[in-house]
Amino acid sequence: MKNQHNNHLLQLTLATLFISTSGALGKYIDLPTPVIIWWRSILGGLFLFIFCKYKKYDFKINSRKDAIAIIVSGLLFGGHWLTYFYALKLSNVAIGMLSLFTFPILTTFLEPFFMKTKFDPIYILLGIMVLFGIYLLAPEFNLESSDVKGILFGLLSALFFALRNIMSKKLISNYNGTRIMFYQVMVLSIVLLPTLFYFDTSGIKTEFPYVIMLALVTTAIGHTMLVNSLEHFSVSTASIINSTQPIFGIIIAFLFLNEIPTLNTYIGGSLILATVIIESIRSKNK
Repeated sequence: MKNQHNNHLLQLTLATLFISTSGALGKYIDLPTPVIIWWRSILGGLFLFIFCKYKKYDFKINSRKDAIAIIVSGLLFGGHWLTYFYALKLSNVAIGMLSLFTFPILTTFLEPFFMKTKFDPIYILLGIMVLFGIYLLAPEFNLESSDVKGILFGLLSALFFALRNIMSKKLISNYNGTRIMFYQVMVLSIVLLPTLFYFDTSGIKTEFPYVIMLALVTTAIGHTMLVNSLEHFSVSTASIINSTQPIFGIIIAFLFLNEIPTLNTYIGGSLILATVIIESIRSKNK
């Protein structure tokens, strides 16, 4: 059982690493945010479709209730991606990613309302640690600051992401993670299709390799592995372990974008990492 748990934990960590590439890619790709998300969705959906056909997965949706849940979760996922990329554009990778990672504390408070899970008081302490880490990013609240605007978009993205993960958890008992991701990105591809007629898409030729990387590594592989992990972890546990994502993202941004984190970023990131270590130990002993 311990080896099995370690394997699941390793898969979740790899999922986190793959997803963390979204920060640097979202900042680097020079296209309007809705256009980036549409290409990310349609290409990610193509990769997922090919994989599902290879595995001979059934694309049938079992009930109207499930169909509604898939549509709503897809819209929430889209809201998460859009607001997150706006956060990256307004601030930097460190601030955008760290502000997004208030979603574990939001998840722990929301999950008992949607799932048959008992609220664990330890999550209050872990949540406070995460929130204090976020506070260190912008101790002075000024709406004229692009960093503060980035944090606010990150917080909204966190709310969308927490709700999407909870809905995905409800679907995972009837559908595997690959199918759920495929349904969600297809919903998003349809909803965002009109944006191609309202935004400048001429830059796609030069940005296409990075868009493909975003669709394949970050979306098709990373997010599918994350959804699959919900079969072995509670949403709260998976969310807090997934909080290592900003650490990976900041390192990637430093290596490829030359973004140097401030001292406050290091301290805030350390607090978030501490919550991950605590929850990893706790989840292993459950």
